[in-house]
Amino acid sequence: MASQMSDDLRTGALVYHRGSSVTGARPGKLEIKATKPLGNQRDLALAYSPGVAAACDAIAEDPDQAADLTVRQNLVAVLTNGTAVLGLGNIGPLAGKPVMEGKAVLFKKFAGIDVFDIEVAETNAQRLIEVICALEPTFGGINLEDIKAPECFEVEEGCRERMGIPVFHDDQHGTAIIVAAAITNGLELARKRLADVKIVTSGAGAAAIACLNLLVTLGAKRENIWVTDIEGVVYEGREALMDRWKAVYAQPTDKRTLGDVIDGADVFLGLSAGGVLKPDMVKRMAERPMIMALANPTPEIMPDEARQASPGAMICTGRSDFPNQVNNVLCFPYIFRGALDVAATTINEAMKAAAVRAIAALAREPSSDVVSQAYGGVTRLFGPDSLIPSPFDPRLILRIAPAVARAAMETGVARRPIADFRAYEEQLNRFVFRSGFIMKPIFAAARAAPKRVIYADGEDERALRAAQVAIEEGIATPILIGRPHVMEVRARRFGLTFKPGDDVETINPEDDRRYREYVALYQERAGRRGATLDRARTVVRTNATVIAALAVQRGDADAMICGMEGRFRDHLDAIDHVIGRAEEACDYSALSLLISGRGAYFLADTYVTPDPDAESIADCAMLCAKSVARFGLTPKVALLSHSSFGSDDTPGAIKMREALRLIRSRAPDLEVDGEMAGDVALEPALRERLLPSSTLTGEANLLIFPNLDAANIASQLIKGIADALPVGPILIGPAKPAHVLTPSVTARGVVNMTALAVVEAQVVAGTQSAG
Repeated sequence: MASQMSDDLRTGALVYHRGSSVTGARPGKLEIKATKPLGNQRDLALAYSPGVAAACDAIAEDPDQAADLTVRQNLVAVLTNGTAVLGLGNIGPLAGKPVMEGKAVLFKKFAGIDVFDIEVAETNAQRLIEVICALEPTFGGINLEDIKAPECFEVEEGCRERMGIPVFHDDQHGTAIIVAAAITNGLELARKRLADVKIVTSGAGAAAIACLNLLVTLGAKRENIWVTDIEGVVYEGREALMDRWKAVYAQPTDKRTLGDVIDGADVFLGLSAGGVLKPDMVKRMAERPMIMALANPTPEIMPDEARQASPGAMICTGRSDFPNQVNNVLCFPYIFRGALDVAATTINEAMKAAAVRAIAALAREPSSDVVSQAYGGVTRLFGPDSLIPSPFDPRLILRIAPAVARAAMETGVARRPIADFRAYEEQLNRFVFRSGFIMKPIFAAARAAPKRVIYADGEDERALRAAQVAIEEGIATPILIGRPHVMEVRARRFGLTFKPGDDVETINPEDDRRYREYVALYQERAGRRGATLDRARTVVRTNATVIAALAVQRGDADAMICGMEGRFRDHLDAIDHVIGRAEEACDYSALSLLISGRGAYFLADTYVTPDPDAESIADCAMLCAKSVARFGLTPKVALLSHSSFGSDDTPGAIKMREALRLIRSRAPDLEVDGEMAGDVALEPALRERLLPSSTLTGEANLLIFPNLDAANIASQLIKGIADALPVGPILIGPAKPAHVLTPSVTARGVVNMTALAVVEAQVVAGTQSAG
């Protein structure tokens, strides 16, 4: 692998891993962070002596308490002796450390699992088993990595017999699970049964034997499996390079080479060396063969050669530059997630089979917008070139972890069974999108009484995907503005199941029966702003935001979403001309929600008014507080300034003080204070020192800025530096629910705003009913 690396990639990789005194970057890819505060003497007493003794006593009395009082149940060891490292061979444990750190990063990124990477200088299998077993009190699971065969079989087997936590050699079983999922889907497309197919392997190492073992568990017949390695066919009586694991697949035959046994093979499984499968061999395989050419960096046969030899062949490789990459990251984080969450004592065959079924089923679902973005906007549809889900598919954890957890419970290896799988899946969903927890009450309310939401950018992929999700989750009835034939082609390209015009209502700007009524309404609403009849006709044909606003104003839709393309101000002007402001709003404002690892924060005004006066700030704060309350949160409002509680008398500070006075006179029950600096808003202890009588308690969650520059810059910085997930912007002030998004919004962001728009429409409908 190292010899195949370009000089540019090699240099970049070294820079990536190396520390820097200039940037402050640390060497390597990992760090350890405290999860509890250590800010004062009491914190220290709780974390260490004497307080820690309480936790120690509890665990000594009941060892199961370790799962609740320590990190153990979410901590995995990624452990190697460096004898078979990632295509580099026996480079030793120290040289293998960067790979183990990389594996740790993947565990954390994809499944939220903490990892200690452990590199052990021991090649004797029995002594290595002793080392690993002695680590059991530290970890909830052991991921063995890059240990050469056949010792890896012996080490895993020995550890599993002695340990009461999952021990999983990913090079074996991770590869096997992905291979089995791909073969499951390939055989479905070829209309073949696993029990009937002939399987031929090139390679008989740890991964190959694990693949075959799992395929047999799933229904393959041993008599249909032919194994070859560097010594040729594995046959009964062979002595060279044999071991008890390989001997299971020895055939009574006089055939000796791969070429001798390839005839009529339905599946070729290659985990050996580049170029060993020749085009003439592929021609002799069965119709529509499965070719798993997994050698890296050069496959056993290149995909173009295989297809030329057999046009119907379905091909998987280990490379990311070809379709159907067999990548272990597709499964190992999520298998451990499910196993850890039920405190499984092992990862058994049923749990692996459940993972296979979950992965295979996910590949048959329409791909998500996250996957599409990862592949440059290309949507992957199930078929010969898409047998396996993408490693970037956020739904992997939602499918695999619950399936593995259920299998653990059903087979009796779960020590802490999950009582409420719906709650568990919601917890995983929150991990995936990070918006899940705070959006939960919004989605629940939207499902209770869905409303019609119109998307101005109906031809945009994000709008189409959002419409699909809105239908599936029952949160809204979507309406799409755009050319039906264009939307239909794009929906089909993106693998969406609805048909615009049939399953989803559309408004075609080029030909809609309501065109005259819309023109008349637009001239009525915007006539005093220069909208002549001719201009009204042109606008209603060409401006999708105007059309959406007219649909809401006429009652053809209950809420609208626009802004995926174009300037925020242009869209806002269109909404203002048609829908106008609510009676209680003196101006519009934009509320942005940012969700970080620390929590959720609402910032205003991030997009509308450049330099609001005290009246506008007070109005903005009170209306934004109502919006925050819809999320099930108690608004805690901080009016921000560089000054804190009169420490300076700049115009901005004076303005925020006046806004506070206005808010308190109009909304005395609202928890608000100011003016204050940003750190004072977020640090109650600091606020207590500066002004013990402050009426704001705890951490502020609604931050009102003195001007547009400050709010917008702060929101962008927080989003970038804290890797915060944005929701919105939420338009505050229109007479009917209308939201202007930004070009950077994702499909999930559109879905979030759809749910919020529905809830706002419910409030409007309730108000009208009461009236």
